[in-house]
Amino acid sequence: MADNYLEKRYEETLGQGRVRVKRIGHTVDELLTRTRSTRGYNPAYVVSRAELERIVAVCSRVPSGCNQQALRFKLTTKDDGAAQVLNLVRMGAALPDLHLPLPGTEPQAFIVCCTAAKETRLIDIDLGIALQSMALKATEMGLSTLMIGAFDHEKLRNELHLEFEPLMVLAVGKGIERIQLVPISADEPHAYYRKDGVHYVPKVRPQELIIN
Repeated sequence: MADNYLEKRYEETLGQGRVRVKRIGHTVDELLTRTRSTRGYNPAYVVSRAELERIVAVCSRVPSGCNQQALRFKLTTKDDGAAQVLNLVRMGAALPDLHLPLPGTEPQAFIVCCTAAKETRLIDIDLGIALQSMALKATEMGLSTLMIGAFDHEKLRNELHLEFEPLMVLAVGKGIERIQLVPISADEPHAYYRKDGVHYVPKVRPQELIIN
């Protein structure tokens, strides 16, 4: 009798009769779809240091190889070093004729990702995790990002008086670009392109990512 009672209560609580809780926030799929590499930003929106700190804060909760936690982050805003960083990074390598970012759409805030230990495979894995996590957090906050690996490392280190070695730069701002994903086969061209004001990003279909 007790068993039947418990089964009935289980069905009432967790079965078809359960009360559905309204989801708050975004799903991972939604955030991933919206988190796109952005090369054009609204100059009227000034990213604050507090916003950058919120973005970097996720790195204290993400995985780290051997739990080294060797990554360090230099925050630069419009009033504190962003112009120096902008002069040393290169954006939109696949569209050289456009000279991205277009004048007046430059990012005005950057997070310079550095390592406090010798760069290794584990450090690079940590870097990828950190960058994607920060990009997702920025998206959740209504901002856009661009992961930049093309920059003058030595000059950037000297300009910002960095104690640690810079590995990547994350641009942060209010994106103004229209970006659309394009499903492709694995053997089709992967390069992103622009047409009629839309930035298209080819992505291999999920079924072709799985090894049979």
